[in-house]
Amino acid sequence: MSDPAPISIAHGSADLQVVTVDAYNAELRDAEGFIGDRASNRAFRAILDEWRDRIRNATDEDPLGDTPSDELPKKKMDKVLVEGEPEAAGIIQGAIEDFAGELSTVVTRFLKLKSWRDTQRIVVGGGLRSSRVGELAIGRTSVLLKAAGHKIDLVPVRNHPDEAGLLGAIHLAPAWMLDGHDAILAVDIGGSNLRAGLVELRPWKNAKKSGDIARGTVDELELWRYADEKAKPSREEAVEKIGNMLERLIKRSEKSQVKLAPFIGVGCPGIIAADGRIERGGQNLPGNWESSRFNLPQRLRELIPKIDGHGTLVVLHNDAVVHGLSDLAYVQDVDHWGVLTIGTGLGNARFSNRSAGGSGP
Repeated sequence: MSDPAPISIAHGSADLQVVTVDAYNAELRDAEGFIGDRASNRAFRAILDEWRDRIRNATDEDPLGDTPSDELPKKKMDKVLVEGEPEAAGIIQGAIEDFAGELSTVVTRFLKLKSWRDTQRIVVGGGLRSSRVGELAIGRTSVLLKAAGHKIDLVPVRNHPDEAGLLGAIHLAPAWMLDGHDAILAVDIGGSNLRAGLVELRPWKNAKKSGDIARGTVDELELWRYADEKAKPSREEAVEKIGNMLERLIKRSEKSQVKLAPFIGVGCPGIIAADGRIERGGQNLPGNWESSRFNLPQRLRELIPKIDGHGTLVVLHNDAVVHGLSDLAYVQDVDHWGVLTIGTGLGNARFSNRSAGGSGP
């Protein structure tokens, strides 16, 4: 007898176990285009470049040296802030201040949306968050919003950006599927990176007993910075790369005797249709991911048809949604909250908690 087909489930669902996804991937515009573009990593680098140009025009010197702003490492900027020359630190501080002003304007626009009203906290993740520069920008934006009369907190996502988009995948899995297993596979697809990870579920089992929100740990992580490749990969090359990453993780789990659930949780930019198609918003990905003939969950099931002898269930949701879900344990004291991810673009999602202290996915 052939194995039964894996159970189907709605992708991009608004109704998750412990939260309702009120909205995600809001595409706000002004006269200059998408306002989210004003609060991306690229936008911060552009602001920094403007400050450097002003100083060079006045003195013919650049306290930050010759490295272009879009290549300046975050670690170097953090170090300059702490122990660099005052003028160099002042340039970075000026960029932080201007960026915070832009971000506060963007947040204010979100708060005017019906689906974002009564938001009490926004967690901020993405690549910029993984630096002291990013943390200061988030803190300064929170101050600006409160000074303008908004009763809202902006805080950095607790987990590292390389892990947050994987950890949140736990909350996409049906709770019954996790019982008796040690880990799941998760994939985080971004505008410049692909990540795949083995997410440990033992902390989830303890949380289930205590009544806390599920938490996990990333035990194995594979990262591919495809934006650094000389030739941009095609969509199919990227998908096959994901498959290869997952296969290696499965082999490692078998070697370590980690019992994998037959589940892969995936976060990807864009509006996700119930059948797993990416309707729009995938323009920063390599190739055309919005084609009506392309279905990412189906392709991943073809590459990884079984896990531990069982048909694989793949669940796809927006990457900002999954990123935000990684912070579920830390937002149980509010009813309505959101997430912004500052990376290649500005990802966004708004949530309402079903109940404080839920029992897990």
